[in-house]
Amino acid sequence: MTRRGLDPDQVSAEFREFWAQRRTGILVTPRRDGTPHVVAVGVTLDVEAGLARVICSRGSQKARNVAAGGPAGVRAVVSQVDGRRWSSLEGRAVVCEDRESVTEAERRYEARYRAPRVNPQRVVIEISIDRVLGMA
Repeated sequence: MTRRGLDPDQVSAEFREFWAQRRTGILVTPRRDGTPHVVAVGVTLDVEAGLARVICSRGSQKARNVAAGGPAGVRAVVSQVDGRRWSSLEGRAVVCEDRESVTEAERRYEARYRAPRVNPQRVVIEISIDRVLGMA
């Protein structure tokens, strides 16, 4: 399956469940030299907003990679695999530091995984999804 963007009206219950079950994701962001930085992450999907969110520390490599793109952000991919099922969400990623964005990301993270530890340096990487790939 390949689909442009994330249309909430066309997202199946199976897809929503796949991204709601507790499993580790993989985030790929570009380093300054263009090579891929690949790291395991907790990720949440907000179908209605068309966003994937990853919470992290401001100084983490992934946050620095995304911040290097400035306000325009960078291309990023987040994926997860469960046996033969997999899904990748691609789009423009930006770092958000405002309290409202971070609080919403923490709330969603807690609902999928567990309460995140206290981190005064927390930011959220938001990926505006423009391509969905996967195999059921």
